[in-house]
Amino acid sequence: MAFDGFVIAHLVAELNHTICNAKISKIAQPEHDELLFTIKGNGAQYRLAMSASASLPFLYLTSANKPSPLTAPNFCMVLRKHIAGGRITKISQPGMERIIHFEIEHLDEMGDLCTKTLIVELMGKHSNIIFCNQDGMIIDSIKHVSAMMSSVREVLPGRTYVLPATQEDKLDPLQLAEESFMETAMRKPVSIYKAIYGTYTGVSPIMAQEICFRASIDGDMPTSALTPDDKKHLYHNFFWLMEDIKKHDFCPNIILKGEEPLDFFAVVPTMYQIAVPDFGDDEKRFVCSQPVGAQGSSLSVKEENKYRMLRYRSISAVLEEYYAAKNVYTRIRQKSVDLRRVVSTALERNRKKFSLQEKQLSDTAKREKYKIYGELIHTYGYGLQEGAKKLEALNYYTNEMITIPLDETLSAMENAQKYFDKYGKLKRTYEALSELIEQTKAEIDHLESIATSLDIAINEDDLVQIKEELTEYGYIKRRRSDKKAKTKSKPFHYISSDGYHMYVGKNNYQNDELTFKFATGNDWWFHAKGMPGSHVIVKTNNEEDLPDRLFEEAGQLAGYYSKGRGGEKIEIDYLQRKNVKKPNGSAPGFVVYYTNYSLTIRPDISALTPVD
Repeated sequence: MAFDGFVIAHLVAELNHTICNAKISKIAQPEHDELLFTIKGNGAQYRLAMSASASLPFLYLTSANKPSPLTAPNFCMVLRKHIAGGRITKISQPGMERIIHFEIEHLDEMGDLCTKTLIVELMGKHSNIIFCNQDGMIIDSIKHVSAMMSSVREVLPGRTYVLPATQEDKLDPLQLAEESFMETAMRKPVSIYKAIYGTYTGVSPIMAQEICFRASIDGDMPTSALTPDDKKHLYHNFFWLMEDIKKHDFCPNIILKGEEPLDFFAVVPTMYQIAVPDFGDDEKRFVCSQPVGAQGSSLSVKEENKYRMLRYRSISAVLEEYYAAKNVYTRIRQKSVDLRRVVSTALERNRKKFSLQEKQLSDTAKREKYKIYGELIHTYGYGLQEGAKKLEALNYYTNEMITIPLDETLSAMENAQKYFDKYGKLKRTYEALSELIEQTKAEIDHLESIATSLDIAINEDDLVQIKEELTEYGYIKRRRSDKKAKTKSKPFHYISSDGYHMYVGKNNYQNDELTFKFATGNDWWFHAKGMPGSHVIVKTNNEEDLPDRLFEEAGQLAGYYSKGRGGEKIEIDYLQRKNVKKPNGSAPGFVVYYTNYSLTIRPDISALTPVD
């Protein structure tokens, strides 16, 4: 995540354009480390959300409201006492620091005009929101930092506010000069991109890589590998980027990898090789997935095709959507961590068992040889002398001479019986292992399908059905007090470009429900070939002449909601629902079919929008 000085600079420019000189109408603290201001002015109403969360700190304008606790926390009460009804007079960023200062004018208890400063530090685990008086003394903060917690800087009421010491030895890139660049950054004995972000404030590692890419330089090379011309060219690209920041020449965007938000930027990240789209008349964003393919790209074509750009009209819109989308992935992964552990443990155990069973099965491969040895001894053993250690005989199955080892203490018939006994034992082992391997393979397939369902899940209701399936099959113990879980989870629902309804199962229970209860015989059924994935049902309304585009879009859904969603191409099987069968006693989601059509698709559903 690139919540760096570049994003802050864009955010400050946007806030000065929207809420500067506006009045603070309401102050709420919906979470212990989050504030929500309602601000009125300039003919509009705004909501300003900010968070000092150690994992996801943020600040942006939003249209969404959040419920507040019945009793406001102390910090919220302090802010209401001092600046409720106050006017924001100045919004600034010190240098390129990840810090925003809000200067607020208000009337004190005596009716005199006073100025307070709200300082929002967006610095990862060190993030904080600090409230100071006009002399720079801390009135309160959303997080108190004592000397026991930090020997570098105390953040407590009554202390004087000072900038975080973590940045004091860095230079301001807004004051970038060639001489200091050459004398500081380019003399550090580290890789080039590390030298840049280690020297200048507000430059994140990914933006340092972007500066190197713009200069057509490998950022992982050591600074000593650069020629004087290379260093000058790198400096100029850095300088031109900072000139764009000074002129407020921004291009807010989100980079997606598949459907998951990868990162956000205030400028165009050219290293992803994605064309910069233009806006439509009424769009807040424009999606572009076509790579430019510029010279010197460090990304292969296969990698390029995984990335897409969402371009926005404001950095607040970027941050709001990014955090909303990221929270979905983060929250569900946190909620599903126990289920993932159960599945991964069971998978590991079954894969080890499967490997051992296959090794044991390979040891039974010589059973037929022992059977032939016994038969040949029966046929030719009448001429054996007592105490013979071997028998040379013609193998009438292959018409070749073979040598059969014998136990000299046994008679010919006893040797034959010994080989028949070995054959019988190995045959029984083979039959038992073949059945066990089939069961183990089916269990592995079942667990892999559950793992894919966990990857597809987007809310807690989706996890309820997956947990119920794990409980039903004994992977999770059901306590006596537990009742069968009820869920509101429903399959994904899409409408094709030609108006046909397409449904996608999120888990094995939904796959069974869609295929064998919801679909009719003439509906079409889609599934990724040879891998765990969702069943996709296309409702045909008993029509026979269906457009080709419908099959492609349904295939894209089947590919995307499968284990192979990260691949470049996936083969999809499709056939009419009436030809799909479910074996008796098979696990949920397991089906068989014997005649089908196939198509190869790219698992990209960016052009398809789910129906709420």
